[in-house]
Amino acid sequence: MSGQVSPIWENILTEEDRIVIRKGKYGQPRGYGKRPVLICIDLQPNYIGADMPIVEQLEEWPSGGGARAWEGVRNILSLRDAAREANVPVFYTRNVQNGTALFDNFAGKRVRDNRKFMDGHPCSALLPCVQPRPEEPIISKSYASAFYGTPLQSYLNTLGIDTVIIVGGSTSGCCRATAVDAASRSYRLIYVEDCLFDRIEVSHKASLLDIWMKYGDVVNSDSVKKYFLGLSTGDAGVAR
Repeated sequence: MSGQVSPIWENILTEEDRIVIRKGKYGQPRGYGKRPVLICIDLQPNYIGADMPIVEQLEEWPSGGGARAWEGVRNILSLRDAAREANVPVFYTRNVQNGTALFDNFAGKRVRDNRKFMDGHPCSALLPCVQPRPEEPIISKSYASAFYGTPLQSYLNTLGIDTVIIVGGSTSGCCRATAVDAASRSYRLIYVEDCLFDRIEVSHKASLLDIWMKYGDVVNSDSVKKYFLGLSTGDAGVAR
């Protein structure tokens, strides 16, 4: 499909990997459907951090993505505005705790002060710059996937959604978990490379590779904007 990104994962592949991908015919594009939703994953201070190199902000924001995350946020807001112009539904998620950390297997993989991650703490709210509209749902979740233990599936069914467009962070964590669940539910999956971010570069690249190979299309935000424009003009296939 037009708008597919240059493979930023190319430098982590071995020659054997390239043969497997080529011979196995992985990465075939599926394209967009007719009824998309834009899902913005966890645009919260806890996970974005400060707009500076990641290692310089880890003392205050140990789970923050730093400057790379903020670059992604700016791209997301631009894409979100294009979605609004095209009347494409926009959803947001928040990863919050309500005393559930004791039951979260992932929580045992890191040591942190969970007070900032509790529901009601300012750091668990969406970034002030996000400013959701009243009609844009905010899905609160306590686990990685936006589908797990939330009403997201019911909302998408009600809207007749056939295409899930995922942006936010982290590429290898909550975004990936949501992407795999979306693909498992037979949605067309669009992963927007310049609107995704991660704390670990190799995790970012490997996750983009895996999504591209097996689950959905990896594109840039310009491709999605052209698709949204096509929806507005009645030519929804323009970005395929």
